[in-house]
Amino acid sequence: MKKATTIMKKEQVGAKEEEGGVSASQLIDARIKELGDWRGEMLARARALIQQADPDVVEEWKWRGVPVWSHAGIICTGETYKQVVKLTFAKGASLDDPSGLFNASLEGSTRRAIDLHEGDKLDEKALKALILAAVALNTSARSHQTGSEI
Repeated sequence: MKKATTIMKKEQVGAKEEEGGVSASQLIDARIKELGDWRGEMLARARALIQQADPDVVEEWKWRGVPVWSHAGIICTGETYKQVVKLTFAKGASLDDPSGLFNASLEGSTRRAIDLHEGDKLDEKALKALILAAVALNTSARSHQTGSEI
């Protein structure tokens, strides 16, 4: 029981500790610095907007090096490729996207992604709205699973 309590407290702080004592937040910081170009700047900007939209977001480091932001389930991931920074929303197909930010992975029935290229301007208001919608979807799904009220 003690271990579960410890993990819960770490998640509430906002960053899970990885093996070796390095937090996911520190690993994401290192990735941004390592990129050292527009991709690092774009990932850092997206990260800041995610944290502004949801101060309770939990940063994780999964799948051998993918930044993940969660709140009652995965909100989105932040992958970096040579030509694109990709924000993939785990349940994006279930989210309203009135601003049309989703421009990749549109064929699937679950995920949706935003491909950001060098020089792209991030629609901050629309991204924050998507983050909040993803959190609302995750928390409503969680409450239905447990039978609790929000």
